[in-house]
Amino acid sequence: MDVMPQQDPESGRPPEPSPQDPYVMPAEGATAVPPPPPTLRTTLRRAAFGAVAAGVLLAGALVAVEDGEGDGPKEPGPVERAEAATTAGSPASLSDLTALIGDRQKWVETHPEDAPSLATLGTAYVEWARRSADTAYYARAEETLKRSLEARAGERGNGEAWVGLAALANARHDFLAAKRWGETVKKQQPKAWSVYPVLIDAYTGLGDQKAATAATEKFGELRKGVPALARTAELYRGQGWREDALATAREAADRATQPAEKAEALHRLGELAWERGEPEEAVAQFDAALRTDAGHHASLAGRARALVALERTDEALAAYQSALEKLPRPEYALELGELYESLGLDGDARTQYAGLREMAAGAKRAGVDESLLLARFEADHGDPDEAVELLRGQWRKQHRSAAVADALGWALHRAGKSEEGLEYAEQAVGTGVRNASYAYHLGMIQRELEDYGPARRNLEQAVRTNPAFSPLAAPLARQALEALGEPPPGGPGDMQPPPAPEPKPEPKPRREAERETEREAERETKPEAPAAPSKAPAPAPTASKEAAAGSAAPAEGGASKSP
Repeated sequence: MDVMPQQDPESGRPPEPSPQDPYVMPAEGATAVPPPPPTLRTTLRRAAFGAVAAGVLLAGALVAVEDGEGDGPKEPGPVERAEAATTAGSPASLSDLTALIGDRQKWVETHPEDAPSLATLGTAYVEWARRSADTAYYARAEETLKRSLEARAGERGNGEAWVGLAALANARHDFLAAKRWGETVKKQQPKAWSVYPVLIDAYTGLGDQKAATAATEKFGELRKGVPALARTAELYRGQGWREDALATAREAADRATQPAEKAEALHRLGELAWERGEPEEAVAQFDAALRTDAGHHASLAGRARALVALERTDEALAAYQSALEKLPRPEYALELGELYESLGLDGDARTQYAGLREMAAGAKRAGVDESLLLARFEADHGDPDEAVELLRGQWRKQHRSAAVADALGWALHRAGKSEEGLEYAEQAVGTGVRNASYAYHLGMIQRELEDYGPARRNLEQAVRTNPAFSPLAAPLARQALEALGEPPPGGPGDMQPPPAPEPKPEPKPRREAERETEREAERETKPEAPAAPSKAPAPAPTASKEAAAGSAAPAEGGASKSP
């Protein structure tokens, strides 16, 4: 039901509710009324010119079919497109989302008890706030979703309002609340596919990889196609399975049909290329996303990040500034500030850092917890002790993702507690995610603790994964590697097993040893025998011979005979 004109994709806000605007229902069935029958004069005229016009009519018919101006189905409007995208589990373009919001606002003004429409409107507010960085819409979303539940309780079939509240909690980084709302819906409606995306986000934010994997698999069973492929690619990416993530993301991009869905898939390919240290490929994918959907402003920031790696600094600065103007997210202000700092433009950097603090404060007033981002900023550019406190609070909330573990480990290191920070940094890298910053942080902590072998290995991993992962940290990683130098010779790769020892002769039994001694003594004292020996009796044994033999039995062969 398209009652709003299509909005400009660059529009800053969706339409505000306006009670003065009348709600107008579109005409229905207008094209079903048959035209009046032709007159006799018209029929004769057509017959006279029929043979001449046959070819022209055929050509005109073909042109009409090609141009879509025949009696085919009506082209869907922005509201229908947004509804179709929502039904498929795909993102809608910002202009279509704006139209959907305007449509539902007008409808609920005259139908205030329509719980499904209120749930749709509240969820659309969440999506608008998330994709426009206008956090003021979160409060409006919460109010609208609560109105939906007042009109119809979740237990009476209004699970979509609960799903909307879970999406709102995820957007505010309250992952425990999102988990509770989502699991409530899953318990009542285990085959409702719409609950699984919010559960995946909640489990990921809590660092529960096992639950996130199970939810992703279930979503893939219930919702085939591009949405399931996109979620699966993100799962593989978080586990460090780069080849699988890339193959799945490419399939999602190939199968995407709607502009917003296609742009999101191309953006994901750009992110994967950036993480692999392939900035040229990343720029190409981000450019393709922007050509597909000019409203995909996150690709502006991704493009800026890749341009920095290509040393196209002026273009990168312009892209960052455009991204911040259209999508004022505090993480973009942090990245731009660090770029300025790397260029020696400390005044511009401080301006961006001040903007970051203002945006985070505004988000906090809207109920959004930006503790992770603020802690990352404080650890490197402010007060590391404050960063530690912020992140310990996150850990107590069970926000134990790889990102939080990495940030906490680094903040502890910066606050002079490297031994404690080592545990968290190892946990972040141990998740399997291939993140150059995580490897860099772990390597620097190990270097501080004089664990030089693992430090060298992790710093090499950071530089090898993405040589330009940060305009400030990447040069420091290379400097640390140079200071560590090459590993000493004879390392694990050059070591040979020691030679086997010579086998020792087994000791002879004591009795056998005594006999051998007796035989040796007998050979030493025995005179050389004459040619013709006499038969005289042998003399008694000498004292020396007795001493050698002791109490042993006589030697084999008997006593010698004297001549």
